Amino acid sequence: WANWKFHVAFDARAGLMISTASIFDHQKNARRSILYRGFVSELFVPYMDLTEEWYYRTYLDAGEYGLGLCAVSLQPGTDCPANGVLMDGYFAGQDGKPVLTPNVFCMFERNAGDIMWRHTEFGIPDRVVTESRPEVTLVVRMVSAIGNYDYIFDWEFFQSGSIKVKVGLTGLLEIRGTNYTHKDEIDEEVYGNLLSENTIGAFHDHFITYHLDLDIDGQNNSFMKSFLKPVKTHHQSPRRSYWTVESEVAKTESEAQVKVGTTPVAELLVVNPNKKTRMGNLVGYRLIPASAVSPLMSEDDYPQIRAAFTERNVWVTPYNMSEKWASGLFTDQSRGDDTLKTWTSRDREIENKDIVLWYTMGFHHKRLALPLRKDDTHKSRNGPNFENILRERLLVFSWTKAIQHKAVIPKHRIITTLAVQKCLSYHD
Repeated sequence: WANWKFHVAFDARAGLMISTASIFDHQKNARRSILYRGFVSELFVPYMDLTEEWYYRTYLDAGEYGLGLCAVSLQPGTDCPANGVLMDGYFAGQDGKPVLTPNVFCMFERNAGDIMWRHTEFGIPDRVVTESRPEVTLVVRMVSAIGNYDYIFDWEFFQSGSIKVKVGLTGLLEIRGTNYTHKDEIDEEVYGNLLSENTIGAFHDHFITYHLDLDIDGQNNSFMKSFLKPVKTHHQSPRRSYWTVESEVAKTESEAQVKVGTTPVAELLVVNPNKKTRMGNLVGYRLIPASAVSPLMSEDDYPQIRAAFTERNVWVTPYNMSEKWASGLFTDQSRGDDTLKTWTSRDREIENKDIVLWYTMGFHHKRLALPLRKDDTHKSRNGPNFENILRERLLVFSWTKAIQHKAVIPKHRIITTLAVQKCLSYHD
């Protein structure tokens, strides 16, 4: 599609997988590799409610339930637009037989009225030249219904060479009962907000960790940090200052770890040290976080030990075929001794190697009551997203956070969904 070529796969644990993504470069008359494989490695949802009935609710959704096992059939016309193409997915059941999930993927072209590129030139005598190109993209979508949440996973491919990966959250509120009917009555820690009479919505987090095996114009890449350095000048110029860029290449895993928002880094790049542009610049991806979210639990808290991979937003490891799942191969039995954090403790060399970029995004979910109808039980879509942008000589990653909207669920209402029953049936 539009010079793009990639493979779509369905995995019981990760769900939607994109692999061997490349784009045709007309200037070089060759196909340029970008991504060997990309998928959600883990989805960590710890609740902050310490009551006896809730303290254990710290879910690792990909490893414990399976994003693919919980994937649902998309509804034509709503989940998938009229111009979309629906695709089935199969995975191996517990008896070894193939299990069909019909219409699990949707592919469609999106034209939202955005501008891909434009310019108006006034510099030509007696002429005004304007050129504008519309932004038309290809979206690959999957939805996983895990408990009360429906996660919408989108991979969006742009004609300009961009890849935008978004995660949207919607579904139903999960609540617990309380004796309180008004906020003024509360005189203790209730670990959440009073949404309605006798109804508490617990504080919790969502951390989505992506496994991104980048192959930028080849297999061997390096991870680079760039810093903006202000400089005072005493040259003969009316100006007295400027800024310049200084870069350093991470040689080992420990040097590549980044906690976004606490490290003064201007740019995070995955570059190919063996390939340069016509002007001598390195070709690479740039990771541009728009906001920083990190876990607030203590490192000795048992759920955080199991999900220690969320302590950093960025990790870089040398490729190892056994290192796919950030929470470990057997998540249900994990004590935190087989996670992304433990792998990186070996501090292996990553310079000019086949490397994997791990990126964790997310947000702290503080549920609020909104003045909606008493019988309104849904959550409108909200959540984080990040996007990858390939330009003429630079491949770019970034992510932004969407506005969150909440809805109130009536008290004393019991909610079950077929999706929950489906997911749990595979773990009985």
